[in-house]
Amino acid sequence: MKVVIAAAGTAGHINPGIAIANKIKEEEKGSDITFIGTTRGLENDLVPRAGYKLRTIDAYGLSKKISIENLKKMYKTFKGLGEAKAIIKELNPDIVIGTGGYICGATISAAHSLQIPTILHESNSFPGKAVRMLAKKTDTILISFEEARERIPKCKNIVFTGTPVKIKKKNFSKEEVFKIKEDLGIKNEKPIVLIFGGSQGARRINEAVLGIIKNKLNKDYQIVWATGPKQYDIVKEKLEDSNISIKYIENTKILSYIYNMEEVMNIADLIVSRSGAMTITEIANLAKPSILIPLPNVSNDHQMYNAKVLADKKAAVIFKDEDLNTVDLNSKINEIVLDKNKRLQMGKNAFTVSTNNVEDKIWHEIQKLVKGESK
Repeated sequence: MKVVIAAAGTAGHINPGIAIANKIKEEEKGSDITFIGTTRGLENDLVPRAGYKLRTIDAYGLSKKISIENLKKMYKTFKGLGEAKAIIKELNPDIVIGTGGYICGATISAAHSLQIPTILHESNSFPGKAVRMLAKKTDTILISFEEARERIPKCKNIVFTGTPVKIKKKNFSKEEVFKIKEDLGIKNEKPIVLIFGGSQGARRINEAVLGIIKNKLNKDYQIVWATGPKQYDIVKEKLEDSNISIKYIENTKILSYIYNMEEVMNIADLIVSRSGAMTITEIANLAKPSILIPLPNVSNDHQMYNAKVLADKKAAVIFKDEDLNTVDLNSKINEIVLDKNKRLQMGKNAFTVSTNNVEDKIWHEIQKLVKGESK
């Protein structure tokens, strides 16, 4: 099978594309898969690292605001449509799949004009502008949350599959859990609150957590905190200003990045994080209670809509970014993490929106289109 996958920008767009590529390779080992991206996003690192070819074109989000810069981006984007069409003609794929980013506009439009089957995968509860604009041109749109269905009214075929994620539920033995905690340098008896703000960190979350640590408010729970590589030195300096060494803090482990996230998420008793689509999916699949702080100023406020998927099930508490502060965050952490029955019930509620066999469902839809069964 020959496949083109369009994915660009963030890991939330690219990793589902890589997961789909891996599933195709697993089912048809001889498949020829090429990614199309831009020269600017994480695809330039993640795609080659996963072992796939990457071709690049120009693509930008189009703004209604008139300016020289936006006119230049508009010109480059229309030029990118021609570049995408040339690449697709050259590769002659059996199917073109888009998993997110502005790159999908040019690539799916080009494939549609060449009468090549197309699939779009939408990870968010509130679909992005590109997905809504491309709905008429796309043969099948795969959604991760049922809430997205009513927000894509013009697509002829919408299928709920969920989002493919790397982090899976693990049933570790007591010995394995002890070893994970020992390697982290945390205690075995106190509940664990895992805090992170995405791969780059989140300033507002970090400031609130700093207050908890400086005031020694986490006496009854312990924190495992990923600050993000760009924020680690800032956090370290702010702690040093209070005569606190970042490596020696009671009930606290601070890291720039957590490389064994699957292990740590599985042993955590509560998760405090942003509400990207993949994070929401992982929290649900792991049946974890959560405190969510949606990233503000993103298109359609989609992280708030993602967070509401869990909050509406009484599986999560939402703080708006501008409302987050040390006192309220610590109070809510204590309320959840020190009440075992509450956190278990929240976890059970989260699991009601989990998805299984995601890759199998996506593969099924790919096969149907390639065989001409869905067109």
